Amino acid sequence: MYKEKYFEELKKEFNNEDEIVTEIVNLEAILNLPKGTEYFISDIHGEYDGLNHILKTGAGIISEKINLRFPEMAAAEKKELNFVVAYPKFMIEKVQQGKSADELIQWYTTIIPRMIEVTQYCASKYSRSKVRKTLPKKYAYIIEELLYVEGSPKNKQKYYAQIINKVIELNRAQDFVQSLAATIQKLVIDHIHIVGDVFDRGQKSNQVLELLENAHSLDFQWGNHDVLWLGGYAGSQACIATLFRIATRYGYIFDLEREYGINLRALFTFADQHYEADPFFYPKTGEFNQPNADLLSKVHQALTIIQFKLEGQIIARQPDFEMENRLFLQQAVTGAVEIDGRTYPLSHECFQTVDPQHPYKLTAEEQEVIQSLGYSFRHAPQIKAHMDFILRKGSMYLIYNNNLLYHGCIPLTEDGDFDEFEYRGHRYAGRKLLDFFEEHIRAATSKNDFTETDDTDLMWYCWIGKKSPLFGRTAMTTFERYFIDDKKTHREGDNPYFMLRDRLSTAHYILDKFGLDERSSYIINGHTPVKVGNGESPIKGGGQILVIDGGLSKAYQKATGIAGYTLINNSYGFQIVTHTPFLGVAELYNSTTGSATLKRVIDRDLPRRNIADTTIGMELKRQIDDLKFLLQNDDN
Repeated sequence: MYKEKYFEELKKEFNNEDEIVTEIVNLEAILNLPKGTEYFISDIHGEYDGLNHILKTGAGIISEKINLRFPEMAAAEKKELNFVVAYPKFMIEKVQQGKSADELIQWYTTIIPRMIEVTQYCASKYSRSKVRKTLPKKYAYIIEELLYVEGSPKNKQKYYAQIINKVIELNRAQDFVQSLAATIQKLVIDHIHIVGDVFDRGQKSNQVLELLENAHSLDFQWGNHDVLWLGGYAGSQACIATLFRIATRYGYIFDLEREYGINLRALFTFADQHYEADPFFYPKTGEFNQPNADLLSKVHQALTIIQFKLEGQIIARQPDFEMENRLFLQQAVTGAVEIDGRTYPLSHECFQTVDPQHPYKLTAEEQEVIQSLGYSFRHAPQIKAHMDFILRKGSMYLIYNNNLLYHGCIPLTEDGDFDEFEYRGHRYAGRKLLDFFEEHIRAATSKNDFTETDDTDLMWYCWIGKKSPLFGRTAMTTFERYFIDDKKTHREGDNPYFMLRDRLSTAHYILDKFGLDERSSYIINGHTPVKVGNGESPIKGGGQILVIDGGLSKAYQKATGIAGYTLINNSYGFQIVTHTPFLGVAELYNSTTGSATLKRVIDRDLPRRNIADTTIGMELKRQIDDLKFLLQNDDN
């Protein structure tokens, strides 16, 4: 019945057999085009400027294409063209400063044809219909005419020159150049994979999400920080307290107030009344005057205690989480805690709102604070838009073009088998474990009452639990880092996955269990910063696990020694781009070294892949089969 209805709907799209035949020819031709270029980026953590630069420059690929298209062009002219494509407004303003009106016209007369040639070069792997969809509507006709100038009769060359001259004469050159630049940027990146963690650490998560929302083709594998925000949106008070504590610790809580319209009055009033300023709790990043630094110190302490209380409540009602060893508040009020049989004195104390008889019970004022924050967070229009976006585009993992993408890990035992998480008498491991958490995340975020349930508790567990595929450590030692000086207690033990993923056998085991060809598929993984400065390689698992967290977030660049990776997969295979810190457009323009180094990841020769070999190709083949069936069985 469903199949019959489907074919009835399909018939309505085509008026006659000729239209069906035309569509079959078109789709089969598309299958033979080279596959589009995929970009894989992870662990953005609010670093808008760095991400924006990567997308504008194609992670250095635009520069590479200019070199290929214009091999004889002078280096200075290539650099200028590259900057015009990446940062047209900046470059036009720079050119305008040093040229007369006539010289500026001559510059446009030179730069526009060059940009058209770059556009042609980038568009050569796509069908005309796909290129047409990429073009800005206001200049679509003009650009399309100019794109196919090559091979035109000589008597038509004046026609093309006149088009460009008219654009300049009508004072549209600046806007036209900016539109061409945007078109090239879109053509270079066919599809973007965000392999988790856009939130926290950096100050511009809001701008990051706006940038990603405007991407023409994108998917999203959730990271632990993303699920923390989703958990807060779904109603988890522990997630709310944690994400605001992190925002205070890293100095961007005022940004949340400004960009999302979060009401912080109840929090700030409570903190100012109950806590004293303590330099230990000053923000780790950002510049603040003394009154604001003192206030944020108080807020930081208040949120820390509220978080620990709320986490204790979850641990008490969820014995399957097996996290009783993370309950410290009942000991903390005595000035010391016991960990693994050893007693540690506390270096800082801010436990004045902790009742020794009921250490995990919120005071009435604390309850008012967390309810106010939660309400304001969940009802902020932009929060809702962003959460809906990452739910719509996201998942715990993705199989795409025969590769497996996930943020954190697949929990393993020391023997290399899938580790099990037992909940409510059922056991989950491997792919079923990821499916289990995704099911509960979607259940929690689909309700409208924002109450705490097993679903929201499981989202919190995704953030912090030892069997969480998004966290992958034995414990998140937040309490120890705040209150114990001995750094041995700060260590967070890794799941065996992070050691075993160096082995080819581990890559093969995981790929096989996910139904992928272990000989030709890859795992793309984020979450753990690759310590490049210490000689660590992003290429693991015998070359079949690619870890792409290189420290795009400034918070991790000291550990990685670089400023992030972009993994690129085109029709020839994988490449990885190593980024240096992005210090601004002007600084980059004056630099002689650039901001990225392109490296080949796969040395072996691979046949060039066409769209027929991709996930999209599989869908096109299905459409072709349906159309052929329709053609053969059409009674008309």
